[in-house]
Amino acid sequence: MRSSSLNLLRSAARCNRSRLVSCRTARYGLRWSSSSERQWSTPLAKALSEAITTTGPISVASYMRQCLTSPDGGYYTRQTEDHDQFGSKGDFVTSPEISQIFGELIGIWLYTEWLAQGKRKEVDVIEVGPGRGTLMADILRTVATFKEFASSVESVYLIEASPNLREKQAKLLSGDVELQELHNDFRPSDWTAPCQFLPEVNVVYCEDMKAVPRTDDTTPFIIAHEFFDALPVHVFQNKASSSIPASSTILTPTGPITPKHGPQAPKNQWHELVVSPVSKYATKTNISKSKEEDVEFQLTVSKSPTPHSLYLPQTSPRYKALEKTPDAIIEVSPESLKYISDFAVRIGGSNPPSSMPKPPPSSAALSTSQDIAHFSKSQPSGAALILDYGPLQTIPANTLRGIRSHRPISPFASPGLVDLSADVDFLALAETALNVSPGVEVHGPVEQAFFLSTMGIKERAEKLIRSAKAANGNEKVAEETIKRLETGWKRLVDRGPTGMGRIYKAMAIVPYNEKVVRRPVGFGGDVVG
Repeated sequence: MRSSSLNLLRSAARCNRSRLVSCRTARYGLRWSSSSERQWSTPLAKALSEAITTTGPISVASYMRQCLTSPDGGYYTRQTEDHDQFGSKGDFVTSPEISQIFGELIGIWLYTEWLAQGKRKEVDVIEVGPGRGTLMADILRTVATFKEFASSVESVYLIEASPNLREKQAKLLSGDVELQELHNDFRPSDWTAPCQFLPEVNVVYCEDMKAVPRTDDTTPFIIAHEFFDALPVHVFQNKASSSIPASSTILTPTGPITPKHGPQAPKNQWHELVVSPVSKYATKTNISKSKEEDVEFQLTVSKSPTPHSLYLPQTSPRYKALEKTPDAIIEVSPESLKYISDFAVRIGGSNPPSSMPKPPPSSAALSTSQDIAHFSKSQPSGAALILDYGPLQTIPANTLRGIRSHRPISPFASPGLVDLSADVDFLALAETALNVSPGVEVHGPVEQAFFLSTMGIKERAEKLIRSAKAANGNEKVAEETIKRLETGWKRLVDRGPTGMGRIYKAMAIVPYNEKVVRRPVGFGGDVVG
C-alpha cells in the first residue's frame, strides 16, 4: 500500500510538473512571438532603432540628419506627391509664402549691395535651402526690373538636397523647359535650364555647394533663409565629474601619498545628450503629456564624455566661459560653421595657409579649416544674407523642436514625418566668418522687424494696396488681395512675444574695406554708389 501510494504521488508530481511547464510556455510564449513585434510609426523609426540597438545611442546631430535627409524616408528627401511641406496645406508657412514683399525687399537689398560695391560684373546669385523656389522667384522677378544689375548676373544656383523639391524649383523658375543634366565631379544629378525671369541666365539646380565654382572674378550673392535652423546640432550638458571632495592624500596599497600639486578638486566635464529608443514597456505618461504623440525616442545624458563633447565645447570662448557652470547646456552645429566658413571665404578669401590653425587629431572630421582649401581673392566682393530664428546674443539651449501640420510636436515622434529645427547661434556664425576670412565684416544680427522696416516694407505694402484699390475688376478679389497684403506684411514685422518680427533675425556678411566704413542697407546704412 505504501509503495502504491508513493507511485501515485510521483505520478501526480510528474503530471503537475508537465502542466506547469505547459502553463509557463502558454503564459510566456506570446511575449516572444512574432505577433508581439513592436510596431514603429515609420520605416525610418525602425531603421534608427535597429541601428542604435547595434551601435549604441547616437548624437542629436545624427538623429536630426537622418530624420531630415535620410534617403530612406527623410522629411525633405522622401518622395511624396500628395504632401507638400510648405504652405497652408503643408506643415509650416515661411515668409515668402506669407507675402511677396519679403522676396522683393531681398532682391532690392542685393541691388543696393551691388551698387555699393561698384557695379561688379560676373555676379552669381546663390540660395541654399530654397524650398519650392518661391523666395528666389520673387528675388529674380525684382532683379529683372534693374536692367543693369540683371545684365551682370551670370548664373543662378539653388542648393537643395531633395530631388523632389529641385523639381518644384525648376518648374517655378524655368517653366516647362527640359532640364539638362550636368555631369561634373561633384554630383551627377545636377540640372540646368534657362531662367524665365532672366532669359540670358541659366539656373543650376544642384545638391551641394561644392558644385558652385569659386573664382577670383566671381561676385557671389548668397541667400540663406531658414536654412541654418535645419542643420544638425550637437547638445552638451556640463556635469560634475565626481561628488567626492578633494583630498590632501591618496590611499594606495603601500600607504597614503600626498599629490605633488596638492589636493585636486574634481572638474566639471561636458557630456553629450544622445538619442535612444524608448522602451516599448514604458507607459505613454512617462514620456509625453500629449495624447496624440507616439514618442518613440528619448534624450539621455551620455555616461562619459564623447569625442564631440571633448572637442566642440573648446572651440569658442563663449562655451569655455560655461565650463564651470553645473548643468549648463549648449548647442553647437559644426555643419553650420562649415557653411558660413564657405560663404565668408567666397566673399573675402581665406587666411594664408601658414596662419590657418591646425586642429587637434580628434577634430579632423569637424574642422572647417580642413574642409575649405586655401582661396585667395584679389578684391573681396559679394555678400551673404542670413535670415533665420534664434537669439541675438545667447547660446541656444534646449531648442530642438518638431512641427507638423502647423502645430508643435515632439521631435522624437514619427521620424521622417516631422520637420525638425533648432535655434541658430548667430554669434557663432559671425565669430567663425571673421576667423576664417580677413576680407569680410559682419553686420547684425538685427530683428527681422528692424531689417524689413528699414528696407521699406510698409511703403511697399501701401503702394501695392493702392494699386489693388485702383484696379478695375472683381471687387471681391480686390478686397481679398488688400486683406492678404495688409495682414501679410504686418505678420512679418510683428514684434509680439512669438511674432516673426521679433524671433527672426537678419545678419549680413559683406566685404571688408579699411578705407571705406559703411553699414549695409537694412542694418542702419543708406544706399550708396
